[in-house]
Amino acid sequence: MPYAYDLKDLRLFKAVAQTRNLAAGAAALNMTASSASYRLKSLEYTAGSPLFVRSPQGMSLTPAGQAMAKHLEVLFADLQAMQDEVGGYARELHGKIRLFANSSSLHGFIVPSVARFLVANPRIDVDITEMGSESIARCVQDGEADIGVFAGRVDEPDLVCELYAMDRLVCVTPPAHPLVQRSRAALKDVLDNDFVCRDSVSSNTQFLLEHAQEIGKAVKARVHAHDFAAVMHLVAAGVGVALVPLSVAEPFLRDGRVGAVSLLDHWACRELHLVRKRAPEQEELVRQFATILMHDPLVVATRSATHWV
Repeated sequence: MPYAYDLKDLRLFKAVAQTRNLAAGAAALNMTASSASYRLKSLEYTAGSPLFVRSPQGMSLTPAGQAMAKHLEVLFADLQAMQDEVGGYARELHGKIRLFANSSSLHGFIVPSVARFLVANPRIDVDITEMGSESIARCVQDGEADIGVFAGRVDEPDLVCELYAMDRLVCVTPPAHPLVQRSRAALKDVLDNDFVCRDSVSSNTQFLLEHAQEIGKAVKARVHAHDFAAVMHLVAAGVGVALVPLSVAEPFLRDGRVGAVSLLDHWACRELHLVRKRAPEQEELVRQFATILMHDPLVVATRSATHWV
């Protein structure tokens, strides 16, 4: 039986159970009360049972909640032990890694993984370059990059290509936008709206322009933003709609700051692959870093079929 528990939700559950107060538990994780409430309801849905009794006096655990709290003590202790043991190997690494990635993988998944890795490994430097998916495998093959993450796949005898993550492109909208009434739409149906785009040279913008051109429509870009965070804030403010990876949109969706419409186009659901050289002399550093990227819990969750149900 597959499990779909989010570690952040479980940490929130533990914090609220300890404080018996939603706001206090949320504050302990630097989270808003509304976001925490949404996450707890999602956790209860996943568990299939109410976990808290909510009253004016606070929040107390149900029998199911007490059972979860007991098992979480063991789970978090095991996770810490695992991190301590694995971290011992990671601390032995040193050197520099060149990582090339497309915008979806970079902003949706890679940055948090790299941040945790760098903090745990002060002797390692990582050079990150964002570029279009079509060029990444070639750069790895030519020795310009050690690791690449891109949309699509490659079948070359001198390369190792592994499924890294599944991601979906969605159209995000201001909360009260008319498109929110539709759960699904094709790109041709949303191109009549004003768009908030990444900068004109980003792979995300180029991808949007290419598919709009195939349809025979233009993209009405009101503004070009330098990163996805700026794009999401502009959409939330009502400037326009945007084409972004679901992994980028999820934090804003949880807080209700934006709406989202799933795209019916076949290219909207994309496989992101990690590629590196197969050469036996490849540095152990690169192999271990690739393993760390592949086993990030957020990334692993997307490769589960239940993630997309």
